[in-house]
Amino acid sequence: VQLQAYGGGLVQAGGSLRLSCAASGQSFITGAMAWFRQAPGKEREFVAAIWRSGGRTYYTDSVKGRFTISRDNAKNTVYLKMDSLKPEDTAVYYCAADYRIILSSIWTGENYDYWGQGTQVTVSS
Repeated sequence: VQLQAYGGGLVQAGGSLRLSCAASGQSFITGAMAWFRQAPGKEREFVAAIWRSGGRTYYTDSVKGRFTISRDNAKNTVYLKMDSLKPEDTAVYYCAADYRIILSSIWTGENYDYWGQGTQVTVSS
């Protein structure tokens, strides 16, 4: 199983980016796909998750209204559209997925079995 994340970059505050994470080797329709991030000197934190194929979405408070997570089940890909970016959004963003995870566990990175490589997002002020 592989998760391939891409789409990061350097953007000015107020700008937008879209991250993508393509999964291969396993379908995650029965579970969740998520994004986490880790800023320098900080712990990894949950950003957003999308639940099963129906697409219920969950966000950390700091990104609500600015970020949108979505998925294309046919492509086994999850996206994170990030609008109104702030310097505090600067971090390495990681996608995660698990096909057996239960809903109450989606907020914690340790509950995901599969991870992509990180993609750097830098927001300049």
